[in-house]
Amino acid sequence: MTALAGTDTLFIDDLSGTDRKFVATPLGDPFAASGVSGSDLTARLPKIWIGYLLAFATLVGETIAVARHPDLVRGTEIGVPPLEIYLPAFVGLVYWLVCIHRYHVVLAHVPGWKHPISPARAVWFHFIPIFVVYWVFRWPAAIADFVNQRLAAKVMNKWTVGLCFFASLLCRLFLGASLHVALLFFACTYISGFLERALAAPRPQHG
Repeated sequence: MTALAGTDTLFIDDLSGTDRKFVATPLGDPFAASGVSGSDLTARLPKIWIGYLLAFATLVGETIAVARHPDLVRGTEIGVPPLEIYLPAFVGLVYWLVCIHRYHVVLAHVPGWKHPISPARAVWFHFIPIFVVYWVFRWPAAIADFVNQRLAAKVMNKWTVGLCFFASLLCRLFLGASLHVALLFFACTYISGFLERALAAPRPQHG
């Protein structure tokens, strides 16, 4: 009897020991169990423009907040950021995690590729203190492994996404929340660009 692999969701991790393969899927699964193509998978990549829109909304919020609270510019006001800054920046961070989840869902359905990181782990491991310092480099490196193998060349750097993450944190501390959000999605633009190229490339033939 053919084993059924669990469908990846944002909150439920894969069953350990379950082989990743295309099997019967429930009605409504956006990924077909057979006939999946690179264009199908590319269409399922996250919409990065939404992230940039949230960065712009954060910028607008910063402008409004500064107009209402001039002390923000001088840095004399300490405490919780105004709602007009906090809300779009928070939504932007949540959507960034959604994008990470979506990348790993797509990679989990690439024919002939067994991705080492599940969508749930890719998201939740960001919430582990200290470990996150390693994790923001680990999952992009796994994506780079797929891209570089698929394109048969080392075209995607494994460090770029992690460096963008830490640069975004510095921007949040010293420059502003809008640039923080924008840099997060710049990293997503980097990932999406290479994944689109890799998914459009012909599947390697082994043996």
